[in-house]
Amino acid sequence: MRCRNPWPSASKGSTPMLSAFQIAAASAAAQSTLRRRRLVFASLVIVTSLILLGLMSAALFTEGFDAIGFGILLMFALTLPWTSIGFWNAVIGFGLMHFSRDPAGLVAPHLRSIKGDEPITQSTALLICIRHEDTDRLERNLGFMLDGLVRTGHSQNFHLYMLSDSDHADIVEGEQQVAARLAERLGSRLEITYRRREDHSGYKAGNIRDFCERWGSLHRFAIVLDADSVMTPAAMLRLVRIMQANANIGILQTLVTGLPSTSPFARVFQFGMRLGMRSYTLGAASWQGDCGPYWGHNAIIRLAPFIEHCHLPVLPGTSPLSGHILSHDQLEAVLMRRAGYEVRVLPDEDGSWEENPPTMPEFIRRDLRWCQGNMQYLKLLKMPGLLPVSRCQLWLAIAMYVGAPAWLGMIALGLLRDQPVNIPLFLLLFTVTMTMCFAPKFATLGDVLLRPDLRRDYGGTARVLISAAIELVFSVLMAPIAAVSITLFLMGLPFGRQIGWTSQQRDAVGLSWRDASQRLWLHTLLGLGLGLAFWQVFPSTILLWLPFVLGLSASIPMAVISADPRLGRWLADSGLCRIPEEARLPDKPEYTELFTPFAQAGLASATAGQPK
Repeated sequence: MRCRNPWPSASKGSTPMLSAFQIAAASAAAQSTLRRRRLVFASLVIVTSLILLGLMSAALFTEGFDAIGFGILLMFALTLPWTSIGFWNAVIGFGLMHFSRDPAGLVAPHLRSIKGDEPITQSTALLICIRHEDTDRLERNLGFMLDGLVRTGHSQNFHLYMLSDSDHADIVEGEQQVAARLAERLGSRLEITYRRREDHSGYKAGNIRDFCERWGSLHRFAIVLDADSVMTPAAMLRLVRIMQANANIGILQTLVTGLPSTSPFARVFQFGMRLGMRSYTLGAASWQGDCGPYWGHNAIIRLAPFIEHCHLPVLPGTSPLSGHILSHDQLEAVLMRRAGYEVRVLPDEDGSWEENPPTMPEFIRRDLRWCQGNMQYLKLLKMPGLLPVSRCQLWLAIAMYVGAPAWLGMIALGLLRDQPVNIPLFLLLFTVTMTMCFAPKFATLGDVLLRPDLRRDYGGTARVLISAAIELVFSVLMAPIAAVSITLFLMGLPFGRQIGWTSQQRDAVGLSWRDASQRLWLHTLLGLGLGLAFWQVFPSTILLWLPFVLGLSASIPMAVISADPRLGRWLADSGLCRIPEEARLPDKPEYTELFTPFAQAGLASATAGQPK
């Protein structure tokens, strides 16, 4: 009697069955690995937070428990989630950078699904959302991207949509002229559509929703761009190829870095961001997996599920947290994930840029707009069907801004408390906490110093270390200014305070003393008052509170000086706070127009620090 083999043979007809089985098995294994990573990461964060809470408790309660001490402990607990998460993201990211041959591919397996020469078979819309933007800059950035796509030979698979919410007649006319010039230049090689809404409802999300309702069915994908976004053609084609090869991905986000700038504020800020983002994003991608971030621009979306599942609700009520949602991106990501599609990030720096605010007031205004949008998530935490990781991401988006008033509350309660503390233990806790806060930057800084090619691109060892010291001082002084701004804004939300929807200033034109004083006078008075109070209560710990007080007290001159283009040009000419694009610019002449503001500051800085 012949026994029938219960398993399909490897015959030609059974190959699809085997492939499907293998794919399912691989997917199950990947999900199991991801669950283990998340469990380990959550355990590390929780244990670390408990240890820090234990240290704070031991430092505070040397002579018994008291109500104010409990208040300080509670405030400290509110600051810990992001501190612990950032630290372990940095540790994991650093480990991946140095102990893996392909760190990005390890945490983003979709990168391995393409070779880079696959044909482009699907239609992709390029969505540029604009409102009261400088049309010269807009034309320059779009020209760089569109001309590059034409050179690749794939431009006929793309269609640019200029989605305007501008209502100033002169700006609208300028936008129309830009669209006409680009259309004339490109001809039939790449189609361009200009549309201006009369009704601006829904902010940027409403702008994109209007596109989806009009033209969304004509395209398979859409690459979403902000007015200050720039992407290389290779980066855009890579996004499309990955989406073609992975039908389960709904949103694919690139790692966005800052363009070179002559604004000292933007220059120092984006140098710090460049240091922090690489290790942080790699570490985060290792446990976020298919629940990755979406930052609303420099990303590609799969239009059909986006149209069907990512329609945003209008929040009921009349408070600043009601109405249309400002921070649409993370909510769209969790809705896409709820629908069963993956949200992924590309954790490598590969031709995706944006411009950062050139002045401190502009940076604060943008941060407060994000703060208001994130606080709207309080009304969305109970949305049905969200995955646990997605719901956690909404909580963390809220906690990002709750930490600022928690730090200030901890300081205020400390001034009111008359119980003794364990000074050596408190100093240890302070050192550990600050080290954890800066861990992402320290991790990438270590990576840069250990890699000769990166070290050279950043200007050489001496310039890297000097730049890191400048950025560290800048961050320490900037932190209390941002914390006070966020706290004052959150205190005003119940009374109707909100941030208007206006365009961002992007030019490095400086900041007057008058404007700085009007926006930062309260910070200055608060800093002087706290300095006097600290000196009366904690004179022996001056080194701990002096940076906090100094940042607030000197906020006005710091804002003016950090906006001075002359300082920015000096930094550029000195090769300080340099990013790799500046070193690579001479080797890529087609980028000269893109980096025009930097080129005007002197291309000599682009070669500063390179060996002769």
